[in-house]
Amino acid sequence: MSRIGKSPIKLASGVTATVSAANELTVKGPKGELKRNIDRDIKIEVKDGVLTVVRPTDQIRHRALHGLYRALIANMVTGVTDGFKKQLELVGVGYKAAHNGQLLDLSLGYSHNIVVEIPKELKVSTLTEKGANPKIMLEGIDNQLLGQVAAKIRSLRKPEPYKGKGVRYSDEVVRKKAGKSAGK
Repeated sequence: MSRIGKSPIKLASGVTATVSAANELTVKGPKGELKRNIDRDIKIEVKDGVLTVVRPTDQIRHRALHGLYRALIANMVTGVTDGFKKQLELVGVGYKAAHNGQLLDLSLGYSHNIVVEIPKELKVSTLTEKGANPKIMLEGIDNQLLGQVAAKIRSLRKPEPYKGKGVRYSDEVVRKKAGKSAGK
């Protein structure tokens, strides 16, 4: 049995989970509602505020999907109760971030500004304080979408290993390399 897959998911008060006939799971909570199609072989049981994921056999495919769907469903439950946050930091001279509604305007040292459209499911805010690096805060209930958008923003100017300039997660540690002069 999968150690992750066999552990039950407790539903907090105010959170409901329903499974349709087409094996689509809907989780509703105080922050919103999330839906996910579950593989037809994997069964989801909801009893007394506890959700369990059951696999039919011990085939490699079923074992792989068992832990995967349990983790995805746990993230859905956490998302509709607490939500998720990611914070990115812009390190570099002249790097700026501003937002206007769902449009994020980034100045990352290129000859032009980059405008990123943030999906309507996420909330974006920027913070620019004197003497500190500009910050971008992303919030939402869908962990997968949040991580994908944050990775897309980071990929616009990844942190380079010599000076550490670029877009990074606020808790990310960039390992710096010694330059050419280190060999002398």
